Amino acid sequence: MRSDRRQLMLAGLALAAGPGRAAPALRIVSEEAPPFNYTENGTPMGLCTELVQAVLKELQLHVPIETLPWARAYDVAQHSSHVLIYSIARTDQREHLFKWVGLLTQADYSLFALASRGLKLNQLSDALQLQTATVNADVAEQFLEERGFVKGRHLQSGSRNELNLEKLRQRRVDLWITADVMARHLARQAGQDSQRLLVRALPLPELNVSFYMAFGQATPDDQVELFRRGLEAIKRNGQYEQIRRKWQGSSRDAAEPLAS
Repeated sequence: MRSDRRQLMLAGLALAAGPGRAAPALRIVSEEAPPFNYTENGTPMGLCTELVQAVLKELQLHVPIETLPWARAYDVAQHSSHVLIYSIARTDQREHLFKWVGLLTQADYSLFALASRGLKLNQLSDALQLQTATVNADVAEQFLEERGFVKGRHLQSGSRNELNLEKLRQRRVDLWITADVMARHLARQAGQDSQRLLVRALPLPELNVSFYMAFGQATPDDQVELFRRGLEAIKRNGQYEQIRRKWQGSSRDAAEPLAS
């Protein structure tokens, strides 16, 4: 990665080639989606954030991470060049809209309800009679829309999952669709015992999501390849596994089961 070819690629892409120097041609956008990526006291954090930061360090680049509402981050990355987005789910619908750098992590999704309601679904179509909280333009919302759910009718679309959890707690919605690990994390962040607060109304094994780093189609292939090599490098040198274990290996987010 520290070869003359790498330096030439950086120069040709108008990216800074020296350690600690800014790369104004490159933007990195993300969203508030703990524990994958989020901000705490203005500082970007999370499993996927640390992986992206490790890649930047490998490439000797210093680029700030912008936290935006997901729909905006998605639009900017899709329609602009030199914009890296993470953590973005790789789906058939998105496959040809982005240039995929590489896998960061995976997550299982479910429809959640308040444990106190005892709500259980036999199949996804049962949720058509209920109100479900979603995040605008995210993979879970797109999943439901592809199956006949309509925003404003079946879905209450918002900007952040923290707000969706609050909607569920206040019974403004019946269901909340999100990653299992995110449901646990946000419940604890809100000072709640996730086992007592939430129940899986319906696990969604068909929505097993792989989260990636990606660029829009307008980004040159050389830049995509540069970041792909950076990600491969941190996987080879052990940083990827070290970061993953930090966030998942000993984390209650991974270890603590949620009731079904």
